[in-house]
Amino acid sequence: MTTTRDDVPPALDERSTLLTMLDYTRKTAIAKAEGLSDADAAKAPLPTSPLMTVSGLISHLRWVEYSWIQCRLLGHEDEGPWTEEDPDREFHYRLTMPLAEVIADYEAMAREHDAQIAGWDLDMKAAQRFRDGREFNLRWILHHLVEENARHNGHIDIVRELIDGTKGD
Repeated sequence: MTTTRDDVPPALDERSTLLTMLDYTRKTAIAKAEGLSDADAAKAPLPTSPLMTVSGLISHLRWVEYSWIQCRLLGHEDEGPWTEEDPDREFHYRLTMPLAEVIADYEAMAREHDAQIAGWDLDMKAAQRFRDGREFNLRWILHHLVEENARHNGHIDIVRELIDGTKGD
C-alpha cells in the first residue's frame, strides 16, 4: 500500500497549513518505512546510534506527540513508556513488534489527535509551562511537532538507505 501525502493545504490560513504539514510529516515517516521487513525495521545500522531504527523512530514520533498533546497541553498523567532508568525506552521497547502494528498505533493516535485539535483554538494555553516558567500554546506545539517529525524523517532516510539502499523523497 502506498501512503498518499500532500503538503498543500486546502486553504492557506494558519490552521490549515499547520495541520496539513503535521499530517504530511507523519505520513512521510510511514511512507519511508513502506516495504521494510520487521527484521530490517528493527536494525540499527549506525554503530554509534543504537536507538536509530526505523521502527524505533516511528515509535518515538508517536510518543513525542502523545507527550506534547496529552501531557503538556492537556495536563494528563504521563503514561508513556519511558522511565527514569530508561528515558529513551520508546525507541526500543517495540522492536519485537511487527512494524505494521507500530505504524497502526501511530496512525490511530494521529487520528485521535486530529479530531481533538479540530475543535481547539490555536491560542489554547498548555496546562504545563516550559522549564523556565514561560507559557506555550497549541500553535507552538503544532510547529514543534512538524519540526520534530521533519528532523526524524531525515534520520529515517539515512537508516533506510543504510539498511537496503532505498532513498527517500
